[in-house]
Amino acid sequence: MTSHSPLPIPDSRLFSIPTRIYWEDTDAGGVVYHAQYLAFLERARTEWLRARGLGQEVLRHQHDLVFAVRSMTLDFLRPARLDDLLRVTAEVRECRHASVVFAQSIERGDQTLLTAEVKVAVLAAATFRPRRLPETLYQAFRTLERPTDRQEDREPRNDG
Repeated sequence: MTSHSPLPIPDSRLFSIPTRIYWEDTDAGGVVYHAQYLAFLERARTEWLRARGLGQEVLRHQHDLVFAVRSMTLDFLRPARLDDLLRVTAEVRECRHASVVFAQSIERGDQTLLTAEVKVAVLAAATFRPRRLPETLYQAFRTLERPTDRQEDREPRNDG
């Protein structure tokens, strides 16, 4: 794939990629090793960016920025197994000037195997110090935020 590869519905809030489980992803019992789920989540976020024309090299060289995982909350619900075909999703839950929170899931058919909330910090590529998203990226990511009905999410916030 190139950085211009068309992937599923780039303008949609919910983005997903297929992932097949191989022997290398599993433990001796054929069950996906827990740390491997992190790689699947990372790939979905990376492809989410790429589908919007923002591959990692574009961000680094044209915008002097990289994203670094700041925190993660994972809920392991069911195991994935050898040869399963999974769907890994990513969508923006919240965009702030210096961070983005993604809601992610890993699904097999109609079963959700894992849910995750991943907060990434915006860093200057040259120094790895925190920085603000360029305004055009900030506005583009804000338009992709998932609508919510929770009262605390509708109240004004300090964008930091």
